[in-house]
Amino acid sequence: MKSKLLNFLLIITSLFGYLEWGTDSHSFLFMVEAEIFSKLFSDPLSVLHPFTVVPFAGQVILLITLLQNPPNKVLTYIGMGCLALLLVLVFAIGVLSLNYKIFFSAVPFLVVAVVAVRHYRSKPDTLR
Repeated sequence: MKSKLLNFLLIITSLFGYLEWGTDSHSFLFMVEAEIFSKLFSDPLSVLHPFTVVPFAGQVILLITLLQNPPNKVLTYIGMGCLALLLVLVFAIGVLSLNYKIFFSAVPFLVVAVVAVRHYRSKPDTLR
């Protein structure tokens, strides 16, 4: 049960990353993802970019693990890694630009990811 909760929290916390660009533009990742999802059907080539496809694939993989009993450790690591590519970059941008909103938006995901890694490392390997 704890594994599923952690995987669910990884998905939820990944949606609250905050981005700012230009002088007047800003958005949370869930808003950007909704826009990307709506454009996926009208103009799929405009949304094909590694920083959109890889994190979305990570969320899908983590959703799949929520349907498994117990969640697959390898799939969880893959999904977490896909999401971490974007959120570690967001965290680094927040640190380098000294923008506390961007910085703190990535912290919940990173904390849950560390807790999830510690949880999965303490679980016995079921593939033996």
